[in-house]
Amino acid sequence: MSKYLFLFRGGMDMRAATPDALQASMMKWKQWMDELVKNGKMLSGEPLDGPGKVLTGTAKKITDGPFAEGKEVVGGYMMIEASGMDEALELSKGCPVLDHEGSVEVRPVMEMRM
Repeated sequence: MSKYLFLFRGGMDMRAATPDALQASMMKWKQWMDELVKNGKMLSGEPLDGPGKVLTGTAKKITDGPFAEGKEVVGGYMMIEASGMDEALELSKGCPVLDHEGSVEVRPVMEMRM
Protein backbone atom coordinates (compact mmCIF):
# COMPACT_ATOMS: atom_id res chain seq x y z
CA MET A 1 0.00 0.00 0.00
CA SER A 2 1.11 3.53 -0.76
CA LYS A 3 0.11 6.93 0.56
CA TYR A 4 -1.59 9.53 -1.62
CA LEU A 5 -2.43 13.15 -0.92
CA PHE A 6 -5.72 14.61 -2.11
CA LEU A 7 -5.67 18.40 -2.49
CA PHE A 8 -9.12 19.96 -2.75
CA ARG A 9 -9.60 23.12 -4.81
CA GLY A 10 -12.66 25.21 -5.55
CA GLY A 11 -16.10 23.79 -4.89
CA MET A 12 -19.03 25.35 -3.10
CA ASP A 13 -18.89 29.07 -2.34
CA MET A 14 -19.54 28.84 1.39
CA ARG A 15 -20.29 32.56 1.69
CA ALA A 16 -23.07 32.43 -0.93
CA ALA A 17 -24.58 29.05 0.02
CA THR A 18 -27.84 28.74 1.94
CA PRO A 19 -27.77 27.05 5.35
CA ASP A 20 -29.63 24.06 3.84
CA ALA A 21 -27.11 23.74 1.00
CA LEU A 22 -24.22 23.93 3.48
CA GLN A 23 -25.81 21.25 5.65
CA ALA A 24 -26.37 18.96 2.65
CA SER A 25 -22.79 19.45 1.49
CA MET A 26 -21.37 18.72 4.95
CA MET A 27 -23.42 15.51 5.10
CA LYS A 28 -21.99 14.38 1.74
CA TRP A 29 -18.45 15.07 2.98
CA LYS A 30 -19.15 13.16 6.21
CA GLN A 31 -20.61 10.16 4.39
CA TRP A 32 -17.69 10.02 1.93
CA MET A 33 -15.06 10.32 4.67
CA ASP A 34 -16.85 7.82 6.94
CA GLU A 35 -16.77 5.28 4.09
CA LEU A 36 -13.04 5.87 3.54
CA VAL A 37 -12.37 5.43 7.27
CA LYS A 38 -14.53 2.30 7.45
CA ASN A 39 -12.54 0.77 4.58
CA GLY A 40 -9.19 1.71 6.14
CA LYS A 41 -8.30 4.17 3.36
CA MET A 42 -8.36 7.59 5.07
CA LEU A 43 -5.30 8.29 7.21
CA SER A 44 -5.86 11.99 8.00
CA GLY A 45 -7.22 15.21 6.58
CA GLU A 46 -8.49 18.67 7.46
CA PRO A 47 -10.01 21.72 5.79
CA LEU A 48 -7.73 24.75 5.59
CA ASP A 49 -8.73 28.12 7.01
CA GLY A 50 -8.25 31.37 5.12
CA PRO A 51 -5.06 32.74 3.63
CA GLY A 52 -1.81 32.25 5.49
CA LYS A 53 1.73 33.38 4.80
CA VAL A 54 4.18 32.44 2.05
CA LEU A 55 7.90 32.09 2.73
CA THR A 56 10.07 32.56 -0.37
CA GLY A 57 13.69 32.06 -1.39
CA THR A 58 17.03 32.29 0.36
CA ALA A 59 16.07 35.68 1.81
CA LYS A 60 13.11 33.92 3.44
CA LYS A 61 10.81 36.79 2.46
CA ILE A 62 7.40 36.49 4.13
CA THR A 63 4.30 37.72 2.31
CA ASP A 64 0.57 37.41 2.84
CA GLY A 65 -1.16 34.83 0.73
CA PRO A 66 -1.71 32.79 -1.18
CA PHE A 67 -3.95 35.07 -3.20
CA ALA A 68 -5.42 33.16 -6.09
CA GLU A 69 -8.77 32.90 -7.75
CA GLY A 70 -11.22 30.98 -5.53
CA LYS A 71 -11.14 27.87 -7.72
CA GLU A 72 -7.34 27.78 -7.43
CA VAL A 73 -7.10 27.96 -3.63
CA VAL A 74 -6.38 24.72 -1.81
CA GLY A 75 -9.28 24.41 0.62
CA GLY A 76 -8.22 21.21 2.33
CA TYR A 77 -6.30 17.98 2.08
CA MET A 78 -6.61 14.31 2.85
CA MET A 79 -4.00 11.59 3.18
CA ILE A 80 -5.21 8.19 2.02
CA GLU A 81 -3.74 4.73 1.57
CA ALA A 82 -4.29 2.89 -1.71
CA SER A 83 -2.82 0.01 -3.66
CA GLY A 84 -1.83 2.35 -6.49
CA MET A 85 -2.74 5.46 -8.47
CA ASP A 86 -5.74 3.76 -10.09
CA GLU A 87 -7.31 2.98 -6.72
CA ALA A 88 -6.48 6.46 -5.38
CA LEU A 89 -8.19 8.04 -8.40
CA GLU A 90 -11.22 5.78 -7.95
CA LEU A 91 -11.48 6.80 -4.27
CA SER A 92 -11.23 10.50 -5.21
CA LYS A 93 -14.24 10.22 -7.54
CA GLY A 94 -16.59 10.22 -4.54
CA CYS A 95 -15.36 13.61 -3.32
CA PRO A 96 -18.22 16.12 -2.87
CA VAL A 97 -16.06 19.02 -4.12
CA LEU A 98 -16.64 17.61 -7.61
CA ASP A 99 -20.41 18.28 -7.25
CA HIS A 100 -19.61 22.01 -7.38
CA GLU A 101 -17.05 22.00 -10.21
CA GLY A 102 -14.13 21.80 -7.78
CA SER A 103 -11.12 19.56 -8.29
CA VAL A 104 -9.17 16.89 -6.47
CA GLU A 105 -5.45 16.73 -7.18
CA VAL A 106 -4.16 13.23 -6.45
CA ARG A 107 -0.44 13.04 -5.65
CA PRO A 108 1.64 10.04 -4.60
CA VAL A 109 3.62 10.61 -1.40
CA MET A 110 7.27 9.71 -1.82
CA GLU A 111 8.51 7.41 0.89
CA MET A 112 11.72 8.77 2.42
CA ARG A 113 13.99 6.41 4.30
CA MET A 114 16.74 7.99 6.32
